[in-house]
Amino acid sequence: MSSGIQIKPKTAVQKSETSPLPHSPQPATKPKPSDKLNPKTIDPFGAYSRPTTAFAAIYAKGGIPCRLVHGSVKHRLQWECLPETVPFDPLLVTLAEGLRETKHPYTFVSKEGFKELLMVDGATEKAIPLLPRLVPVLKAALAHSDDEVFGRGLDALVQLSAVVGPSLNDHLKHLLTNLSRRLMNKKFREKITVALQKLEQYGGKATVAIIKSKIPTYCSISS
Repeated sequence: MSSGIQIKPKTAVQKSETSPLPHSPQPATKPKPSDKLNPKTIDPFGAYSRPTTAFAAIYAKGGIPCRLVHGSVKHRLQWECLPETVPFDPLLVTLAEGLRETKHPYTFVSKEGFKELLMVDGATEKAIPLLPRLVPVLKAALAHSDDEVFGRGLDALVQLSAVVGPSLNDHLKHLLTNLSRRLMNKKFREKITVALQKLEQYGGKATVAIIKSKIPTYCSISS
């Protein structure tokens, strides 16, 4: 005879699994503005200072013998040794490559370093043998889409012409195509015209025919 008592099967106890809390990502450490100015803290492989040219990596490793010194009014370069004692090869070419950089302090160091190195005694004899290597680097700066890079390249070209004189004429045609293109932009027309006049002044009468072969509208300063 059945007692009428029903035995309910035991239900499995649901175990609540506690999922671990996700780890909060550590906030990225932002570089201090002063870190960008100190070559010892520049990471040549960092996102904010990834080198555009060989100049940036060489500078970060201490391979450029001058450093930026901040002044209250204007910045200046401090050389580790007298610029007269620094070999132009390869430093002058490396500084010219740095003209294509767009990050501080690379822009200032390359521009000022190039100019100051060309001001030392005997710069003419040291720079002329480097022209076959300097011209392609300056051409790249003049072809750059960044207006400030172009401006630095144009200034450097005039500075180089003042030092090497007519020796630049054999290489000048390789640089004039980019000047001709920018000449159509009103923003650069006056600056390029003045630069062409300087090239003629330093390069002599033979320079006029070279310029006119690429820029027929150029008017000689002697005409």
